[in-house]
Amino acid sequence: MQQPLPRVEIRTSPHIRSAPSVDEIMRHVVYALIPICAYAVYAFGLSTLVLIITVLLACLATERFFNWMADKPSTLRDYSATITGLLLALTLPPGLPLWMGAVAGFIAIALGKVLFGGLGCNVFNPALVGRAFIQAAFPVAMTTWTPPFLAARFAEFVPSSLALPFMEPAPLGPWAQSAVVDAWSGATPLALQKFEQVGTNTMDLVAGMTAGSAGETSGVLILICGAYLALRRMMDWRLPAGMLLGAFLTAGAFYLVDADKYPDPVFTLFSGGLMLGAVFMASDMVASPVTPSGIWLYAGLMGFLTVIIRIFGGVPEGVMYAILLGNAASPLIEAVTQPRIYGARKPRRKP
Repeated sequence: MQQPLPRVEIRTSPHIRSAPSVDEIMRHVVYALIPICAYAVYAFGLSTLVLIITVLLACLATERFFNWMADKPSTLRDYSATITGLLLALTLPPGLPLWMGAVAGFIAIALGKVLFGGLGCNVFNPALVGRAFIQAAFPVAMTTWTPPFLAARFAEFVPSSLALPFMEPAPLGPWAQSAVVDAWSGATPLALQKFEQVGTNTMDLVAGMTAGSAGETSGVLILICGAYLALRRMMDWRLPAGMLLGAFLTAGAFYLVDADKYPDPVFTLFSGGLMLGAVFMASDMVASPVTPSGIWLYAGLMGFLTVIIRIFGGVPEGVMYAILLGNAASPLIEAVTQPRIYGARKPRRKP
């Protein structure tokens, strides 16, 4: 008996599989951020958990409010406001007063997203817009750091978390020993290195055992979560790689000039918010260029600016300002790096 021939389906073009939808990409970014949020809660405790929830709810409520004001369907299901809330919370000090976190969430959505026309139209990363506003409005609160892994971090709030507007925080609880009090207003590794030339153990930086913003401490975990997105092709790996490479080369050049004054490149990569910014903020598809050479130029510029601001600026950290400046330069970078059309000639200048 003759075997039947295999069935061949003939269809009209285009013969291309559709790319993941925006909602699907955003949902996987949320999945990638969940382990980082979980580690932040594990390291800093109850205050960080409530801060993340507060900022997230503020972003979602603001998004829904402007949907209602514009008489548009809810856009909460595209997960963009969720990502903004999670990223913003991860860039804030663990003990930041909750009301300040709510203000940051409102500003991130209202000024960073809605003002420009919503998803896909924002010029700057919305989470960094919210953080920049809080940094300018409340500089003391934004430079007050909580030590990680306090003994009773799951039993009590950090006193500053529950501070009301224009009110001083409550006294420290019995869990605050003398070493904790010394570290209460102590510096992050970046501040220690910049102002006191005191280094930090590399393994502590890699593992996230240092003070800092809620989600910036564990560089290895951030890289793993970023690799998940890159392997699923939901993030252009060239953006974080270019930013980290630019920071590494710039820091390496300064380190070769004066190793006693400037930090080594490994310290530069794993300290502060460079990992979080490079993986989850510099890779923002809306604010970054799409030309191949423009991507590397854009990412390298942000890495370069991060190190320059850290070394010569008045603040220890420069990731936020570097990314916002990169966002502003993105249209120009894309314009000057447009590939030439095959067979086209350069226009001649008129005499």
